[in-house]
Amino acid sequence: MPEGDTVWQAARRLHDALAGKVLTRSDFRVPRYATADLTGRAVLDVTPRGKHLLARVEGGLTVHSHLRMDGSWKVFAPGQRWRGGPAHQIRVILATPDRTAVGYRLPVLEILRTADEQRVVGHLGPDLLGPDWDPVRALGNLRADPGRSVGEALLDQRNLAGVGNVYKSELCFLLGVTPWLPVGELPADRATQLPALAQKLLEANRERPVRRTTGLRGQDLFVYGRAPRPCLRCGTPVRVADQGDGSRERPTFWCPTCQAGPAPHPRGSSATRTRS
Repeated sequence: MPEGDTVWQAARRLHDALAGKVLTRSDFRVPRYATADLTGRAVLDVTPRGKHLLARVEGGLTVHSHLRMDGSWKVFAPGQRWRGGPAHQIRVILATPDRTAVGYRLPVLEILRTADEQRVVGHLGPDLLGPDWDPVRALGNLRADPGRSVGEALLDQRNLAGVGNVYKSELCFLLGVTPWLPVGELPADRATQLPALAQKLLEANRERPVRRTTGLRGQDLFVYGRAPRPCLRCGTPVRVADQGDGSRERPTFWCPTCQAGPAPHPRGSSATRTRS
């Protein structure tokens, strides 16, 4: 599941493969850009911005992509078999003499003027893995809507950029609150801790092939994907319920003993409050 650390890794792979080299192949397989050709242009850099990827090329152009739920970029050496999905899922191919980058299932793919990048990323909050990271600003953004649930506020990329569904569940567990707790009810010390903790988790995982939040051998995550197995701290079965606005509900995991606050119980019912 692509989150800020996954996108950072993808950007680094693409940058290492393409930056400073001239494109020998440019093949966009989306109707809007079917005739676009970047062949002969040098790739300047590939930069992550939250969950967005910005590949800048000569001539003031940027290839903008977003992985969403299941998009991916793969890099292959000459003669290497392409493995990322069937050919009909390929959305773009960018190649240099010694590497080929293939974008699979990219739900967002466009070419825009580099000067216009703010049109697609200007709405984002501070990037947890970017040079603009600012925990004070991130906290202010989160607190701007005190009635909103912590989980939904964390997923809103306008507040801070890079947190996805996995980190949402894990951060709430580490803070000891359910994802349905209103931001305004988050104890002051935990609210202050939240941005720094989020940045620490993504920073620790940006170099890892497998995401880990626990520090426990053989156990990568505290709650995400663990229902109904026992909580690693207290042994209570981990629970799962959907959280979202109806159109984009996502499975959310929590421990009803270790985390205080409202939560659906059973799945799909109205919220009730767990221990306080």
